[in-house]
Amino acid sequence: MGLSEFAFAKVNLYLHVTGRRADGYHLLDSLAVFPEAGDALEAKAAPALTLAIEGPFAAALEGGDNLVLRAARKLDASRGAALRLTKNLPVASGIGGGSADAAAALRLLSRLWGRPVPEGAAAALGADVPVCLVSRPARMQGAGEVLLPAPRLPRFGMVLVNPGVPVATPAVFAARVGGFSPPASLPEGWWKTEAMARDLAALSNDLEAPAIQICPPIGEVLAAIRATPGCLLARMSGSGATCFGIYVTLDEAIEAEALLARPGWWVWGGPCGRTPT
Repeated sequence: MGLSEFAFAKVNLYLHVTGRRADGYHLLDSLAVFPEAGDALEAKAAPALTLAIEGPFAAALEGGDNLVLRAARKLDASRGAALRLTKNLPVASGIGGGSADAAAALRLLSRLWGRPVPEGAAAALGADVPVCLVSRPARMQGAGEVLLPAPRLPRFGMVLVNPGVPVATPAVFAARVGGFSPPASLPEGWWKTEAMARDLAALSNDLEAPAIQICPPIGEVLAAIRATPGCLLARMSGSGATCFGIYVTLDEAIEAEALLARPGWWVWGGPCGRTPT
């Protein structure tokens, strides 16, 4: 019998660049949430470690050392498994697709092999992997390895739109100009989506402007999302190019998904706001 894990997309509701370490890594402050979009990973016991990739974005991962395999070796380089990844999320898109896949591999193979995930293994694979490992709303700080409780979140609708153009994170950070932002001051929680969107609008994604400079279609995506009925906030996630819109209801998000369909664009609409228990 095989096992499976869902690799939830990660969305940064805001992202402040708060500083830079001596080793060059940037320090961040962000609120990450996990809408119900993502990739799927399956595993079966096998003598050797193999990975088959299918799905609409499989071709973008061909020929490389996938993060799923790196995660498997990080957990136990001596064990084998037959892995199958269904790649539904666009690659290099600012919603943690590769990191979510790596985190799903750690969770999945921990179950299959009966091994706990070693401390520090997730952070060694990438800045977004620790938060994707828990796949629940969290405040991210440091270089992504510091996870704090998220404010209470309402259940809300979200739309995700990617213009079909990959954006390299190092290039976006290199294009950023100006100083650093302070960490956000957040309430203990939001009961209403309108209040959450209003508070988030006072914050920013510090990487949005440099990403638009590198990839102008991001600006077109943001304008299109803002024009949909019921959109309370539109912003880029991570280092781009995926952008999101927040809506009070799921029906509004589903309607926006239909309205935002364009040739070459990846669009998803659905629920978000799962709250830690």
